[in-house]
Amino acid sequence: MSVATLSAPTATPRTSRPQADPRLDAVREKVERGERLSLADGDLLFTTRDIWTVLELADMVRRRLHGNAAYYNINRHLNYSNVCALSCKFCDFYAKAGEEKAYTRDMEYVREQARRAVESGATEIHSVGGLHPTLPFSYYTDLIATIRDEAKRLGSDLHVKAFTAVEIVHLCKIAKVYKGASAPGEEGRKARREAIRFVLSALKDAGLGSLPGGGAEVFDDRVHDEAYKGKIRSDVWLDVHRVAHELGLNTNATLLYGHIEQRHDRLVHMDMLRRAQDEALARMGYRGIRHSGFGIREGEESGHLGYTGAEGGDAPEITLTKPGTPLPEHVAFNPNAESRIPNAGSAGYYQTIIPLPFFPDGCDLEHLPGPSGLENYRTLSIARLMLDNFPHVKAFWIMQTLPMAQVMLQSGADDIDGTVVWYDITKVNHGAGVGAGNAVTNQEVNVWTLQKAIREAGFEPIERDTLYRRVIRDGADGRIWRV
Repeated sequence: MSVATLSAPTATPRTSRPQADPRLDAVREKVERGERLSLADGDLLFTTRDIWTVLELADMVRRRLHGNAAYYNINRHLNYSNVCALSCKFCDFYAKAGEEKAYTRDMEYVREQARRAVESGATEIHSVGGLHPTLPFSYYTDLIATIRDEAKRLGSDLHVKAFTAVEIVHLCKIAKVYKGASAPGEEGRKARREAIRFVLSALKDAGLGSLPGGGAEVFDDRVHDEAYKGKIRSDVWLDVHRVAHELGLNTNATLLYGHIEQRHDRLVHMDMLRRAQDEALARMGYRGIRHSGFGIREGEESGHLGYTGAEGGDAPEITLTKPGTPLPEHVAFNPNAESRIPNAGSAGYYQTIIPLPFFPDGCDLEHLPGPSGLENYRTLSIARLMLDNFPHVKAFWIMQTLPMAQVMLQSGADDIDGTVVWYDITKVNHGAGVGAGNAVTNQEVNVWTLQKAIREAGFEPIERDTLYRRVIRDGADGRIWRV
């Protein structure tokens, strides 16, 4: 029996489907028109017993944006160090200097990983690590440059996606450019952004291609102070990504759920992300309906040149889910679209939302049960519905498992990530099911397995690069690629 038969919308006979929730009719009308859902709509999606309709609506949006395509990539993860100055309660990755499990990779190791990535045909290296208290700033620029230099030596344009927003702020501090960032008000914010710009510019010059979405966790001060105090708060995380977008770097975003947060906290997190994406897309030249705070002035459009980047909810409201709206990656790499989107390709944006389930094993919060499979489906589907201006939703198979990722492709996701090879952040025993943690970090699947999983779920597998351009393979072994 193929895993795809586990899909809730097809596995259960329609006669046993519970009665539809009439309260969802208004939500359906908004979704069909491509209108933004409110937080109240999101609360209803989280609490209704009619999970069938929630999944159906998310699938409707997913197919409107991507049709029958489902994306994967050939990538390799490089965790350069697990030594970290923080001790977040939900984390089983970090180590303190001197502990037996602590490691920090040298440049020879980094070069070898880049070589292996190129030889495997990878288009991307994804590199993150702990907040190492003593490594100099030059280590991080050297890391990027080493990967890029080795890849170029072997004839590959390997993309480097590296460093979460939390790491970027840490690099600002060790580069000694974060002075004044703690000052109150606009003065501190300006100093912070200047420091972030300095660090991101240096990393970009070294060859950084984009930022991952880690470190966002949940944008809520209560949860922050209880579960990961000492980590940057939401405003700083968003500032890092805002500056990255201004520099032309694309980024991702995550949501870590199923621990001490509430469902409404997840919705607020999503709303903050979509408001930040409103700014990014407006900077590119997308038009949208203006809103102020939570109020919307229907029918008022922002002009291409009239957008000032104002914050606090005064950016135009831009939805990509409205029928006929072009996706950012199509606009950025299509010069014929520049007349409609005048700044296409000159600014970055959020590419993907990646909902991540909390794994309790081995951390300070291991007494918590973690989210159920049904909660995973619901949260990802709601992310697809609420984040109407994010072009992609990823079912990260490493943390969701491949069988669950297959069903998520039918429930809002259009991407399942890639071959991965080595993932040391969350140690998952897939053979024991979701939430079973152990020391397994070599979590590799081959391309054939990813393609098979996608086809079983009823979709066409499309290999992408980091920027969601279709990859074309040349040569007998397929290691030579182009976009």
